[in-house]
Amino acid sequence: MIQLNGLSKRYGERLAVDDLSFTVRPGLVTGFLGPNGAGKTTTMRMILGLDLPTSGTVTINGRGPHDLPHPLRVVGSMLDSQAVHPQRTAYKHLLYLAQTNRLPISRVEEVLDLVGLTDAAGRKAGGFSLGMSQRLGLAAALLGDPPVLLLDEPVNGLDPEGVLWIRTLVRELAAEGRTVLLSSHLMSEMALTADRLVIIGKGRLITEAEIGEFTGAGAPVLVRTPEAGSFARRLELSGARVRAGSGDELLVTGMSAPDVGRLAAAEGVTLHELTLRPASLEEAFMELTRDAVEYGGAR
Repeated sequence: MIQLNGLSKRYGERLAVDDLSFTVRPGLVTGFLGPNGAGKTTTMRMILGLDLPTSGTVTINGRGPHDLPHPLRVVGSMLDSQAVHPQRTAYKHLLYLAQTNRLPISRVEEVLDLVGLTDAAGRKAGGFSLGMSQRLGLAAALLGDPPVLLLDEPVNGLDPEGVLWIRTLVRELAAEGRTVLLSSHLMSEMALTADRLVIIGKGRLITEAEIGEFTGAGAPVLVRTPEAGSFARRLELSGARVRAGSGDELLVTGMSAPDVGRLAAAEGVTLHELTLRPASLEEAFMELTRDAVEYGGAR
C-alpha cells in the first residue's frame, strides 16, 4: 500500500505538488492521471524517495522510502526506461541491479524471459528500440519480485501485441495482491487496465474514484429541444456548460439531468429528449481537468 498525506513539493516559487493526499491500495491497478505539468512524475519521484518533499509524508507498506532495507524487494519502478548505460547489455544491466540489491542471479534470466527479451539479453541497450527499452525497464522493476509497482507510461512505444501483453501482465500482478500505480496519457488503454483512478491537476487532487464512477461523473446530459438556442443561454446562466450538437441537440455538463429537467419546466421549454449519455474516459478526463491545464492549445 502507498499512502500520501499532505505531500507538497516546491521548486523556488513554483509549487509542483500541493498538499496531495491519497491511498493506493493492494489488489487494484490505480491509474494516475493529469494534464502535462500536473505533478505526476514529481509525485512518483517523492514516493520512491528520489526527491524529498517540502512538506507532508509518503509511506510504502507503512515505511518511508528511505527506511526500506532492500528497496527493490519492496517497490519496483519504471520512470524512465531509457535511463540505462548504452554500452551495457540487457543482461549486464539487470545483473548489476541484482548484485547491488542482493538478489539471486537466477532472477535475471527469469525476468528477461518474462518480458520477452531472452534473445536480446546480449545486445547493448543503446541499440534498443523504444519498445525494447520499455520491456527492459519493466524487467528491472520486476527484478526483486516486489509487492509494490510504480510504472510511468509503460506502454509507450509498444506495438499492439506488446500493449495487450503489458495490460494483461499488470492486471495479473494486481490480482496477485500487489499494489500497482500506473501513469499513462493513453485514455483508451487506461480505461481497459485501471480499476481505480487518481486525477491531479496543477499539483492538487481533483478526484479519486472507481473508474465507473469517474466516467459517470463526467457524462454529459443530452437535450433535444426545438428551443435549443434560447435554452442553451438559460442553462449557461444557471452555471452549466453547453455544447451544441446536431440540429436541436445540446450536450450539457456541470448540471444533472433532473436539474436540467426542472429548469426546462420552470422556463416552459419543450423537451423532446433528456438522457444521460455515457462518457468515454477521455471525455470525462477532459471535462474534469479543463481548469487545470497548464499548457493548452488555442480554441
